[in-house]
Amino acid sequence: MAKKSPVHFPGIDAIAYEGAQSDNALAFHHYNPEEVFDGKTMAQHMRFSIAYWHAFRGTGSDPFGPGTIVRPWESGKDPVSIAKVRLDAAFEFFQKIRAPFYCFHDRDIAPEGSTLAESNKNLDAVVAHAKQLQQATGVKLLWGTANLFSNPRYMRGASTNPDAHVFAYAAAQVKKAMDVTKELGGENYVFWGGREGYETLLNTNLKREQDHLAAFLHLAVDYARSINFKGQFLIEPKPKEPTKHQYDFDVASGIAFLRTYGLEKYFKFNIETNHATLAGHTFQHEIEVAAAQGLLGSIDANAGDPLLGWDTDQFNTDVRELTLAMISILRAGGLGSGGFNFDAKLRRPSTDLDDLFHAHIGGMDAYALAFKLARRILAEGKFEQFVNERYASYDAGFGRDIEMGRANFRSLEKLVLTKLGEPTQRSGKQEYLENLLMRYLHG
Repeated sequence: MAKKSPVHFPGIDAIAYEGAQSDNALAFHHYNPEEVFDGKTMAQHMRFSIAYWHAFRGTGSDPFGPGTIVRPWESGKDPVSIAKVRLDAAFEFFQKIRAPFYCFHDRDIAPEGSTLAESNKNLDAVVAHAKQLQQATGVKLLWGTANLFSNPRYMRGASTNPDAHVFAYAAAQVKKAMDVTKELGGENYVFWGGREGYETLLNTNLKREQDHLAAFLHLAVDYARSINFKGQFLIEPKPKEPTKHQYDFDVASGIAFLRTYGLEKYFKFNIETNHATLAGHTFQHEIEVAAAQGLLGSIDANAGDPLLGWDTDQFNTDVRELTLAMISILRAGGLGSGGFNFDAKLRRPSTDLDDLFHAHIGGMDAYALAFKLARRILAEGKFEQFVNERYASYDAGFGRDIEMGRANFRSLEKLVLTKLGEPTQRSGKQEYLENLLMRYLHG
């Protein structure tokens, strides 16, 4: 008789949709995966993904104390065997929380060895197991990436490291991470430059480091082409922490970097809510900047604490913030091959197995509710109509000439002096619009 696989989350069944009136804490109240909108299910619209590093490698540690979260599957002497059992637990969770995707760093799913060859061997063994689990469950890989920030070799950066040896090591590690991402059918590949920046300009050649970062990304593009990897490359901006200043500070600086080095055809942006906050922006702002240039790719779904100046990676249940974000995402035509990856972790005292379910249920419900509210807002068109009317002067006449490049300073000066005179003051109606949004949120 075949040995039955252990159940890692006993007593918890697949999370069902029970509607907003349900009192069941282990049920979805707004996220109904099967509900159809415009010929696609909500699951297809949302493309929710679980972040392996937080959900299954997070221990509850913070800068002031060690981990508090101990999982029953984290036992044994062989790190590769432990990694495989951990994957079993993860895929059980993915199915029970009804998430169609997951994401990982190479060092999340497989232990790092004493050499690159040993690390690659470990990764191959665990990836083979992940491939079997994907085939058995239907769960897919949204994106893969390489951890180029945890190991001390990367303390001065990876592609921006002043030592070419580290650059070469990082290239080899990314090559392998891209190989396994392709093998697992990953739909995207992410570059997060956690150490690609500087602590002080006293020891930094900023231009040279940025040149090296661009060269590294071009090498990645070339390698992807050589292995016929069709996934979307994504840049994930973050302004600070762990590095004092990171070169991919925000979406705007990322766009400037990509265009400076001729990379804009190959990359889009994976936007994280908490990173937007650290850059001094709103989540919606970062989405709008990327979407305006056709570079919106994917979302890392989390939130920061406004009272703390570091990356707290909390589950986002702020429906107002998420509704505004969803309006911008839907207006941009969605995320394409991207999705909503819950790059969020349990709070340090949340140590029970069911806390992992409560956290993701809350995040999925909040995004689902925001999705439905945003669809209603866009369908009714009240905000769109107001904005269109606000810019109506550019739709015809001299305003249209300005947008089409047919006007010049002399023609505009003559127009003002002879015909237009002083502009009429028009209100922006911010308070009215905020009240209108509140009615949607609470109506």
